[in-house]
Amino acid sequence: MMKCETCGGTGYMGTEQRECPECKGRGKMTLSLGEASESDLMELLAGGKCERCGGTGRVEVRVPCPACAGSGELGKCKLCGRTVPAGRETCEQCATHPTVLRMDSACDVSDLKEGMLLLGVISGHFPSGKFVSLNNRVRGIVRTKARYELNEQVVVRVRSIRGNDVELEPVNMERYTLLELEKDIDTTPIEHITEGMVRIEGEVVSVRQTAGPTLFTVRDDTGTIKCAAFDGAGVRAYPSISAGSLVRVVGEAERRGDVLQIEVLSMRALIGGEADALKKRLSEALRKLSTPRRVELLVESEPMKKLYDDMQRVARKLLECVYTSTPIIIRHHADADGITAAVCLEQALLPLIRRVGGDEDAHYLLRRSPSRAPFYEMMDVVKDLDGALLARERFGQNLPLVILVDNGSGQEDVDALKLLSIYGIPTIVVDHHHPSPLIDELVDIHINPALAGGDYSITTGMLCLEIARMIHEGADRMVHLAAVSALGDRASGQEAQHYIELATARYPLEHLSDMALSLDYLSYWLRFSEGTQLVCDVLDLSARPQRHARLVELLSTQAKRAIEEQLAVCLPHVKTTHLPNGILLAVLDVEHHAHTFTFPPPGKTVGEVHDHICRTHGDEPVVTIGYGPDFAVIRSRGVEMNFPEIVSELAQRLEGAGISGGGHLVVGSIKFVQGMRKQVLEALAERLGRIQMEG
Repeated sequence: MMKCETCGGTGYMGTEQRECPECKGRGKMTLSLGEASESDLMELLAGGKCERCGGTGRVEVRVPCPACAGSGELGKCKLCGRTVPAGRETCEQCATHPTVLRMDSACDVSDLKEGMLLLGVISGHFPSGKFVSLNNRVRGIVRTKARYELNEQVVVRVRSIRGNDVELEPVNMERYTLLELEKDIDTTPIEHITEGMVRIEGEVVSVRQTAGPTLFTVRDDTGTIKCAAFDGAGVRAYPSISAGSLVRVVGEAERRGDVLQIEVLSMRALIGGEADALKKRLSEALRKLSTPRRVELLVESEPMKKLYDDMQRVARKLLECVYTSTPIIIRHHADADGITAAVCLEQALLPLIRRVGGDEDAHYLLRRSPSRAPFYEMMDVVKDLDGALLARERFGQNLPLVILVDNGSGQEDVDALKLLSIYGIPTIVVDHHHPSPLIDELVDIHINPALAGGDYSITTGMLCLEIARMIHEGADRMVHLAAVSALGDRASGQEAQHYIELATARYPLEHLSDMALSLDYLSYWLRFSEGTQLVCDVLDLSARPQRHARLVELLSTQAKRAIEEQLAVCLPHVKTTHLPNGILLAVLDVEHHAHTFTFPPPGKTVGEVHDHICRTHGDEPVVTIGYGPDFAVIRSRGVEMNFPEIVSELAQRLEGAGISGGGHLVVGSIKFVQGMRKQVLEALAERLGRIQMEG
């Protein structure tokens, strides 16, 4: 016997009010005059209340559970195995029509009982009878002279079982109920699985077809395991079962290297009450597993405190992806801030993914991809989307979660985000560029310090470090990545200074700056590759400090030499003038007066020229413009400027210029058509001449 799951073993499904059987709803006591005492008669004459209902005429009674008929326990039908109330031998269906069982592929001789009616297939002949296959593991004999064709289905009764020898007899039956005979073993929680025959119940979170078996990843409320089913090389096993299906799996648990895997003998989808109960358990387990760590922020920051709950939401969403085998794409700007931000998340997630699904899942379920532009370009989103749709079609993977770090907040990101929304791909943005009000409508979570009273001086690397700490306790070893992001982005706020102070307890300030420069230099040559090992070596995450030190020294030295050579070429061609508002405007034609197709690229070249101008002009407000045939890069100091707003104004003002762009409030870039370069630059200089200085 087993406890009834419907009523929890109580035997009833709550209570209800019914008419009192004692007083028939009148509320007055009733007596048999022949048996009534004198005191009873006196009480009756005085209008006494019914003792059973207290005078209400209604009593509260328990409603029997329909599944167990009030017993609180369930048995099994001896013919078909269906659950029945305790004390009953057969279910109603078997009592009406005989039940014939079809053995699933996990069953063996031990699951047979004499008298069972089974559906088999004629699989061979011998002089005095036929061989009948009951599944691919069990075969019996029928001693008969009747004519049967090979592969003909036949109903048989088990006559005798002697070891592995099974004797059957044919049964002529026109009407019967066909049910599946499953392997009669207990369900084992995944976390308790050892080698041997097991049965699990869970949700299929991913399906991947290999050149050999089909790999199903199944999770229950205790863990996740791979289940390999083979119907032929490269043939999709159980095609009706896909990601999201609730299943019961029976098979042999074996070790593949250091990872347990179930070799599937049978798999079937759960429906009805079984599925509902399992779904409820899984939902509660996922909620607990995906609860992020509550950590104290490493620095005091009012904007970051306001963003804390949203950071927790991001951490929860990423953890849900880990425990449901949902792919994660981390898209980031290919500079020091974007790289450190993305690596913080990557390094926090990888240990969990490996623990849940092994190294293979770490390869398929997490991808970090750099973007050359500081926004989500259509080229990038089309590549991500095409890969995701192809993986779903070929391998049954879930569509991914896309998280954009150090890009995603601006007007230029809108078209790409709209494309993702058409396919229902969940999207998260963690950025510190000036935000567009349209972004919140297109993404699931949008974290930006500008939305909490902060500004771009709180870098994405700082935000992602704190999110990583909420995901995995090992993220505390990456505190220096926030400092590298701050130095790489020239952040000067109090938060940046605090993170740098924390990092200098382990690394000298100059070395942290060299790490940031090495990342910028390395990312230029990596182009569109993530360079995982190289990046980890630069950031001292590979546990090889000597190699880290030598690599950073080499890359930063080469980068500094390249910058010096570029400045030697550019500075003689920089033109300066004072605008009407007192701003020193420095202008450089990077198309004709800078090395191209080498490090530093135009954006960094303009930044280095701007830094040189600032060093040589004291505290004077400075705006530097580096322009090419169809673009301009702007850097500034000491001015109150909203550059995205300026771009929008120029776009409306100059018809046919094709103006677009964005960035932070005081730095950014602008694009236009080549034929309108002169007009755009003149209008930009005129607009800069009308802005105010800080203070």
